[in-house]
Amino acid sequence: MKRLENKVTVIYGDGTVGGASAKSFALEGAKVFLTGRTKEKLDAIAKEIKSTGGTIETAQLDALDEKAVENHMIEVIKKAGKIDISFNTIGIPQKGIQGIPLTELSVESFFLPIATYAKSHFITSKAAASYMVKQGQGVILMHTPNASHISPPFVGGMVPAWSTIEALCRSLSVECGQQGVRSVCLLTTGIPETPLIDEVWEIHGKAHGITFEQFHSMMEGATHRKRLTTLKELTNAAVF
Repeated sequence: MKRLENKVTVIYGDGTVGGASAKSFALEGAKVFLTGRTKEKLDAIAKEIKSTGGTIETAQLDALDEKAVENHMIEVIKKAGKIDISFNTIGIPQKGIQGIPLTELSVESFFLPIATYAKSHFITSKAAASYMVKQGQGVILMHTPNASHISPPFVGGMVPAWSTIEALCRSLSVECGQQGVRSVCLLTTGIPETPLIDEVWEIHGKAHGITFEQFHSMMEGATHRKRLTTLKELTNAAVF
């Protein structure tokens, strides 16, 4: 039997992590409801999943729109009868956010990631948790890089944003854990397969006055395994 047979999963974000997670969940038997802003991306992911026998439905959705998220969750419950897993994988472009010293960063650029990530994760977690508490079971997944703990330079408001996600994860666990709802934050390094990391590496290479390759090697060397997390490792952990 597949590990996620008869499980219902909602994923927010049609980027690399969201798409890879949707494929991994579907491969393990989950019914996936994937949301994102770009129809072309959603269609491509759905086509690949269906070609391998997986079950998926997609919806164009802004995960910062509380009413849209709530309405989508209502539709999921109507169709599937429950929600077992919620995973928010949204990301935002990093130009103008990272690579700038805090002393030169505008207040708006500093607060943009904090407000965006905190609002989106709160909206999606709240929508899922309201039903999971009634069911007496469910898992809310989140993901942050380990930069939230080591606070590297020139990341602007990203460290506070990631730390906020982790704090929300703990608070959900405290409030909903006794009702059978688990809240789990997956911690990784930067993931080289994601286009966003290419952008970030380029930004930081310039900020440190070194090449993209040199910065990549520096980041690998700073990990205890001397290598960066792979996308497969993240999705395997999410499925587990």
